[in-house]
Amino acid sequence: MSSQRDFLNEVDSTDVEVLKQALVNRLIYSIGKDPVETFPVETTSRDWFLALAQVLRDRMTLRWMETMRGYYLGNVKRVYYLSMEFLIGRTLRNSLLNMGFYDEFNQAVEEMGMDMETLRLMEEEAGLGNGGLGRLAACFLDSLATMHLPGFGYGIRYEYGMFSQSIEHGYQIERPDTWLRYGNPWEFARTEVFHRIQFRGHVAAHRDEKGQLRHQWLDTEDVMAMAFDTPIPGFGGQTVNNLRLWAARATRDFDLKYFNEGNYIKAVDVKNRSENLSKVLYPDDTTEMGRELRLRQEYFFVSASLQDILKGFEVGGSHSIEKLPDEVAIQLNDTHPSIAIPELMRLLLDMHGLEWGKAWDITCRTFSYTNHTLQPEALETWPVKLMEALVPRLLLIIYEINQHFLRDVSNRFPGDMDLVRRVSLIDEEGGRRVRMAYLAIVGSHKVNGVAKLHSELMQTTIFRDFAKLFPDRFINITNGVTPRRWLNHSNPALASLITRAIGSEWKADLSRLKQLEPLADDPAFLREFLAVKRANKESLAELVKKRHGIELDPTAMFDTQIKRIHEYKRQLLNIFHVITRYNRLRANPNLDCPKRCVILGGKAAPGYRIAKLIIKLINDVADTINSDPSVSSKLKVWFAPNYNVSLAMELIPSADLSEQISMAGTEASGTGNMKMTLNGALTIGTLDGANIEIREEVGKDNIFIFGKTAEQIHELFRRGYNPWDYYYANAELRQVLDMVGNGHFSKEDPLRFRPLFDELLHNGDRYAVLADYESYLVAQSEVDGLFRNPEAWARKAVLNVARSGYFSSDRTINEYASRIWEVAPVLPTGDISVLEEWAD
Repeated sequence: MSSQRDFLNEVDSTDVEVLKQALVNRLIYSIGKDPVETFPVETTSRDWFLALAQVLRDRMTLRWMETMRGYYLGNVKRVYYLSMEFLIGRTLRNSLLNMGFYDEFNQAVEEMGMDMETLRLMEEEAGLGNGGLGRLAACFLDSLATMHLPGFGYGIRYEYGMFSQSIEHGYQIERPDTWLRYGNPWEFARTEVFHRIQFRGHVAAHRDEKGQLRHQWLDTEDVMAMAFDTPIPGFGGQTVNNLRLWAARATRDFDLKYFNEGNYIKAVDVKNRSENLSKVLYPDDTTEMGRELRLRQEYFFVSASLQDILKGFEVGGSHSIEKLPDEVAIQLNDTHPSIAIPELMRLLLDMHGLEWGKAWDITCRTFSYTNHTLQPEALETWPVKLMEALVPRLLLIIYEINQHFLRDVSNRFPGDMDLVRRVSLIDEEGGRRVRMAYLAIVGSHKVNGVAKLHSELMQTTIFRDFAKLFPDRFINITNGVTPRRWLNHSNPALASLITRAIGSEWKADLSRLKQLEPLADDPAFLREFLAVKRANKESLAELVKKRHGIELDPTAMFDTQIKRIHEYKRQLLNIFHVITRYNRLRANPNLDCPKRCVILGGKAAPGYRIAKLIIKLINDVADTINSDPSVSSKLKVWFAPNYNVSLAMELIPSADLSEQISMAGTEASGTGNMKMTLNGALTIGTLDGANIEIREEVGKDNIFIFGKTAEQIHELFRRGYNPWDYYYANAELRQVLDMVGNGHFSKEDPLRFRPLFDELLHNGDRYAVLADYESYLVAQSEVDGLFRNPEAWARKAVLNVARSGYFSSDRTINEYASRIWEVAPVLPTGDISVLEEWAD
């Protein structure tokens, strides 16, 4: 058995010679390629990447098993994070840095005549998310492992991401995001872990031996959920947690009857329909089929996850099912997984035979819910008819939850039928629909917003009735981002400068950045800081020229807005400032203003017509400005296609100005604002989302705030907002709108952007773009004034970095752990002695 022990020690080793031999072994025995390249099949950079990934995975796996074993033997309370998205980005370099292996692996790769950067770029970015919701979930997984907390992610293993965005003739074109075409070297397929997911069928009721009413869900169409596990290493590499994703598998491969008849398409029809369930992230829900698929996806992953959690509880625990909340905490990341509440009730009632009151108490104490939106239209609802057809047993449970809840409301507020109507889980107006956010609130013991303003507005607007009913249930936990990915990994030059100045402890304790504050008055440090920013801008400019043929001037201000394209995020306000700037430069070519490169990026939902038209406008404005020699030396516009985590890691370190300009009262939090602050960009923004807390932390003199507050916006619309008043009152605004509406940027199609003009002026300007335009321009003038003084700008930027420690996801997770989950760290032993003893 000594050879097994030697093998374990070798797998755990980071000795460069051992790593080099491991790479060759993996290339030969796992990839099937010849490192000498005498074999006719060429060995590619992707082959070496796959070998490198597997060598790293070997070392993570030992820590992973030790972590899981510690949780199991300690019988500790665990957190399960249910999310439709996990936008984890590329894994290789981030995991090397977190494990502390980067230098050794890099040396091994270089000594073998290869380049780590080339191999890194061979990795496909995991198509498991779309925007802030999924990236937040990924940051949380990093923090859970870094803080040694027993936390697990559950989601869907989408075969295709949302879509890969390209820009053709200024239009967004969507193509399949085939991120799995070369396989995924980080995951382990758990072919033995299957759970049956039921759809359709009917429900039969009967009385048990105690006279209790029981239900059976019969004649269902079943799909199997198969598990794929991915290790998630924390910083320091000692704790490695798990992300479990579910793939849909048919209950049978094909129907032999049809196959024997020669009808091969029909023979595999059931298999294809079943496995389509985990094919695509966010199917287009503008169609009936798309909406049904979306609901099927949500129930599929929720049911599989809960069955898995209960199985683990029963196997690992020594307590009865009634002790579930003492050992398990389940967090619902937004409304998408809220169907978990009736599903857990189903499992407790139908599978474990509990009576209603006991099952409901367990459910409420187990679940907590994070809300991520203030937009009523974004709060998910499902037609009763669709749920009745697709998940009839769950609809019956939802009805009963509603019956008990409304009875309680009526007892507490007798005669207030309007309140009963407003809080009912079933919306009876305009077609009966199940209000999933309401279900999540009623079935959870804690409901949190993700920024102070968001949490306040949540309780005074969309959920005010529930805040009245459950005053102790609502809390705020402001979002955060992981400094490992968003500074140590994405901005190595700045990370190195910070480490030289204050040591490396900030990577696991971001509050230590406060030690940088005195250096904001150190001219030598400011020069180094500016040199880092300039190098990052030069790197981005080189990348953009190489990939897109567009020249960006690194001496210009990089003015950056990167986020999902949506009217409330107000990319229109940004481009209106650009057009105004263009008009001023055309009128006065000698205008004294700093050079700007305005960078925008983001995806529009495929069915969101106005958002896609905004992308076209941005690109048409860019074409006009960039081809005009009278202004292009002072103003440049670039739309960054296919915005994702990897591109964000290029854009954020280079940003001078961070555009966070949503209408006050609409953005829940934002995390892009935190990432850019952490990387030394100054923020121009409204008092919305986490911008308020950024201002509190960095100081009101180190941020550019403009626009109406949430209260002022509310009052504006309450009085009767007339956007035409602003159109006629401001000549520059009128000129901009006329240019957009009358075809200045679309001469071949003068009416192309008329829908945008109409949306603002004829349809009420729902997001107050015109009302905030003048204030925005004033703030932009202040930005210009400061940028003319590089040392003054750098001082404020350094203070932004120094005061951004609050926005670490470690702080966020610590609040969840103490205020909601009641879980404690499980410190790892850091050795593999158990495996070594087994080997002996």
